[in-house]
Amino acid sequence: MAIKNEKIARRLRIRRGIRRKISGTAQRPRLSVYKSNTAITAQLIDDINGVTLAAASSAEFGARKNCNIELAEKVGAKLAEKATANSIAEVVFDRSGYQYHGKVKALAEGARNGGLKF
Repeated sequence: MAIKNEKIARRLRIRRGIRRKISGTAQRPRLSVYKSNTAITAQLIDDINGVTLAAASSAEFGARKNCNIELAEKVGAKLAEKATANSIAEVVFDRSGYQYHGKVKALAEGARNGGLKF
């Protein structure tokens, strides 16, 4: 049990360190990624006003049990579609300490293909 709590504390320290360096505005919001074993979620956040401008999740595509790389790319494209509807073209990418490969990379590529600039 102590090992699990140490892993959680380590993850929180990593996320706080990243958040000290990255901030989103209304013109260039922060694209925040969260992934679990079963889902992947992305949000566009204006940190100055504390508002979520757009969000997309693998649950929107009916995936309740598992999320693969293709689905992560669709989530990125869906988020880009919602961002362009809100006239957002540029974002700051916040991978939340996750390594840039697999699902996180697929989500980023889907968002780029959808028209977002990082």
